[in-house]
Amino acid sequence: CVLSHFTGDRVIDVGSEWRTFSNDKATKDPSRVGDSQNPLLSDGDLSTMIGKGTGAASFDEFGNSKYQNRRTMSSSDRAMMNAFKEITTMADRINLPRNIVDRTNNLFKQVYEQKSLKGRANDAIASACLYIACRQEGVPRTFKEICAVSRISKKEIGRCFKLILKALETSVDLITTGDFMSRFCSNLCLPKQVQMAATHIARKAVELDLVPGRSPISVAAAKRTQKEIGDIAGVADVTIRQSYRLIYPRAPDLFPTDFKFDTPVDKLPQL
Repeated sequence: CVLSHFTGDRVIDVGSEWRTFSNDKATKDPSRVGDSQNPLLSDGDLSTMIGKGTGAASFDEFGNSKYQNRRTMSSSDRAMMNAFKEITTMADRINLPRNIVDRTNNLFKQVYEQKSLKGRANDAIASACLYIACRQEGVPRTFKEICAVSRISKKEIGRCFKLILKALETSVDLITTGDFMSRFCSNLCLPKQVQMAATHIARKAVELDLVPGRSPISVAAAKRTQKEIGDIAGVADVTIRQSYRLIYPRAPDLFPTDFKFDTPVDKLPQL
C-alpha cells in the first residue's frame, strides 16, 4: 500500500482497496477492487460506479433500476480519462514500459489544460505525446510505428508533434541511427557482431557525409535485404536502395577494423 496522506492521527491509503465477499454467491468473482487515486484528474478519480443489478431486489415495480450512477466526473476529466486509456492501449501494442505511459499522460494533461491545440482531435494529441515521450525517455519510435497503433494519420501526428513542442516550450534530442539499430537488428535476429558492425557503419557514413539529407532510419535500413528491412523498419525499397548506393563506394572505409567477413567487401552486391 502507498501511504501518502495524513489527517491528524489518521493515515489515508490512496492505493487500491481489495475486499473479499466470499458469501456473495450471485457474483462470479467475489474479489472486488476500487481504482487507485489518479493525481492527474481534478477529483483524483475517487468515484464509485454501481454495477447493473441482476436480482429482483435491484428493480422497482415498473422494472426500473433502483440504483443508478450519477455523472459526478467533470467533462474535462472524462476527456482526459479517455485519452489516458487510449495512450495505455497504444503503449501496450508496441510494448512500451509504464514510465513512457506516465510521461505521455503528463504531456497530454499539460496540452489539454493549456487549450493550445484547440480544434485538434484528442487522439491525435495523445499519439503525438506518445511519440514525444518515447524520444524524451531515450527509446524513440518512428512516426510510422506510432501511426500503426493509433487511428491517426502520420501527417496529423507530425503536425501535432510540432505544435506541442512549441506550446510546451520543450524539445527532443535529435534521432541517431544508433537509436534504431539495436531494435532493428534484434527484430531481424542478427547476431551481436553484425549489430555492432551495422551501428559502426551507420555512424561512419554520417561522419563522412555519405548520406546527406537522409533520415537516420533509412541509413539504419541499408544493411540487409530490401524486403526484410522494409518490413521491419517501415522504409520503402527505393529509399533503401538509394541509401545503399550512397554508402557502397566507401564500404571498405566503413567496417570496423576487427570485423570478420563472411563475404569480402569487393563481393558485396551492387544495387
